[in-house]
Amino acid sequence: MTSAAHRLDPALRHLEAARTNLAAEALHTLRESLNQRRAVAAATLDTDAVVIEEKRAAGVSVRIYRGGPSCAPVVVYCHSGAFVLGNLDVDHRQCVELAVRGRCTVISVDYRLAPEHPFPAALEDATTVLDWVVGNGTELDVDTSRLAVAGSSAGGALAARLVQRAAAGSAPRVVFGLLHQPVLDDRPTPSKNEFDTTPGFDAPAVTLMWQHYLAGQAPSADAAPARATELVGLASTLITCSELDPLRDEAIDYARRLMSAGVAVELHVFAGTCHGFDAFVPGWEVSEQLFDIQGAALRRALHT
Repeated sequence: MTSAAHRLDPALRHLEAARTNLAAEALHTLRESLNQRRAVAAATLDTDAVVIEEKRAAGVSVRIYRGGPSCAPVVVYCHSGAFVLGNLDVDHRQCVELAVRGRCTVISVDYRLAPEHPFPAALEDATTVLDWVVGNGTELDVDTSRLAVAGSSAGGALAARLVQRAAAGSAPRVVFGLLHQPVLDDRPTPSKNEFDTTPGFDAPAVTLMWQHYLAGQAPSADAAPARATELVGLASTLITCSELDPLRDEAIDYARRLMSAGVAVELHVFAGTCHGFDAFVPGWEVSEQLFDIQGAALRRALHT
């Protein structure tokens, strides 16, 4: 256990003291603060390159970002927030970037949050939206034969599990998975032990996240996708993560396991970055590199 402040890129040093306190008594205030900040950011973002609309998908709110041609490939997106934070504004910038750079339609899921709605509520909502997209492709003007799933942080857990379910035949077929700084494993890792005071997200927050999400339930592959024992046949996957992040090792290990299972996987670890760097400083050159990598991966997977 050590401070990683000296390893942060200078562009992120101003975040050194930033912490995510997921204690139950702090959640309401934290949610209000995050929602307000992201609502302002969403309202001021230039979105001329996309057409945005909001709908209800079998009872789940979604936001649709159209950045591709008519009958575009489609990405179902699950936002970040440790299963307890966030809404359709929290990854608004990321969804715009994916839609434009991937020349596709992105459908962001406003899934239910723990601890009020613990596991499996979020996964059920993500599954509902995936099924809804496939069942309404013509109305949505999307090509459901070119369907991908994507997610950041906790949303990465939901996206990873949808990919696994698709390979097992218990969810609609997907051709690509995009996982950014994903939550994948509830079990200990060296990076969780090391990064107990990192900005954005740290080991104590990880512990509280799982407590809120599982609410006393036994962990399973549905909740923690790294617990899945069979990975053969999964869709090709892009995994991106941060060097100074308690979630780093589970992302790297999952990528290694996918490779061993014969799955086409691309892995990028961004040096000197902390969890959520692309949300904290979206205009930074490294964030732009991340968006470029994600967009290029979507174009290769969905347009060839």
